[in-house]
Amino acid sequence: MTKKLYIKTYGCQMNVYDSERMADVLAPLGYGLSDRPDDADLVILNTCHIREKAAEKVYSDLGRLKAPQQEKSETGGRMIIAVAGCVAQAEGDEIMARAPQVDMVFGPQTYHRLPEMISKAKRAAGEKILDTDFPAEDKFDHLPEERVRKGEVTSFLTIQEGCDKFCTFCVVPYTRGAEFSRPATTVLQEARRLVADGVREVTLLGQNVNAYHGEGADGREWGLGRLCRELAEIDGLERIRYTTSHPRDVDDALIAAHGEVEKLMPYLHLPVQSGSDRILDAMNRKHTADEYRRIVDRLRAARPDLALTSDFIVGYPGESDQDFADTLKLVTDIGYAGAFSFKYSERPGTPAASMREQVDETVKSERLIALQQLLDSQQEAFNASMVGKTLPVLLEKPGRHEDQLVGRSPFLQPVHLNIPVSRHAAMIGTVIDCEITGLSGHSLFAAPPGDAGPLSENSASHRPNSGQERISA
Repeated sequence: MTKKLYIKTYGCQMNVYDSERMADVLAPLGYGLSDRPDDADLVILNTCHIREKAAEKVYSDLGRLKAPQQEKSETGGRMIIAVAGCVAQAEGDEIMARAPQVDMVFGPQTYHRLPEMISKAKRAAGEKILDTDFPAEDKFDHLPEERVRKGEVTSFLTIQEGCDKFCTFCVVPYTRGAEFSRPATTVLQEARRLVADGVREVTLLGQNVNAYHGEGADGREWGLGRLCRELAEIDGLERIRYTTSHPRDVDDALIAAHGEVEKLMPYLHLPVQSGSDRILDAMNRKHTADEYRRIVDRLRAARPDLALTSDFIVGYPGESDQDFADTLKLVTDIGYAGAFSFKYSERPGTPAASMREQVDETVKSERLIALQQLLDSQQEAFNASMVGKTLPVLLEKPGRHEDQLVGRSPFLQPVHLNIPVSRHAAMIGTVIDCEITGLSGHSLFAAPPGDAGPLSENSASHRPNSGQERISA
């Protein structure tokens, strides 16, 4: 009999990938995914530790699981509750103390050991399992082949994990460990399997994805630029993306790849965090605002249609009005197609948490509103500039209306098109040129060649600023 598995994913794309791989690990044990936790046999909360609210939400969700866990026990069943991911890595002992209903806690580097953890939990009911050590073995060597979910034409592909940058606000080096790059041959093999299963676009993932330095087929170290060139040679793979990158790791080879590899999409997430050199230095970013500007100039020289997104933190300890003004100036100078912006929140164990001159919450809120107004206006202008253009759109799935398909532009914007339902199966996974005829919110509406026109603008819109978090970099 199939056992029910419920996984809730918090945070970044890396966690989305990890949750999918956990499901792959558990499938041979008879676990099938459920969309609700109430009657699940195994509940996994795959957590994020980037911000305080994200961590506290985990404890709230654990509290809500008490009742269904008790109900299942009273009917002779058992619900195993597990906390995974970065909160588990950072606060394993505290989770066990605060949430006695939790059976297992394990970090992001140990989920390949899930079968043995579950077996142990079942053998010794009541025994708590804590596995947050950084294992000597490479977890990717012990994971089954990634399965493509039915009908999916896009997929994440982790190529790098961990971080050696030690930004003073960030917990990633402590929860994900040191930088590690998968061998290029392994990445290419996995990409070929994905394409064979119908995937047409891969997004390469890493905490610092452009710090990639995996061993290539020739025995030499490959950077991200070389890896993208090799991926582009795979027949059937139409698009390549990557996230999240760090300005310090944008090298000549990667810039050249942006100008020369057609399949590498002209859309780059390049976090800067602040426009103030004083704050960048306090953050241990090891680059200045002008160095960031020069990197952007070189990328745009190589690929003039390149669209940029970024991450920003306001209210970092000691941030003055002038520091914030410098951030607004950088945003004005660069011009972004989208961004993720947040108020600084203290993360236990990071250097910034103990810094003096913590900024007042009211000031943080005022600055965040001002920054987001500027970023939103830039995003709106960028989206509006698409109207009247013809863009290649990768068709991904049916829309809300019967005769509608939804795809993505090269710039990751959702695009809605009128396509007769009888043609959906044949067209999903293809790239077609579409004239952009209008927009609503952050969604574009288009007509493929020969089509009568778009649906009305009452379809769902998408706002990247309120969506899933990026991987911190």
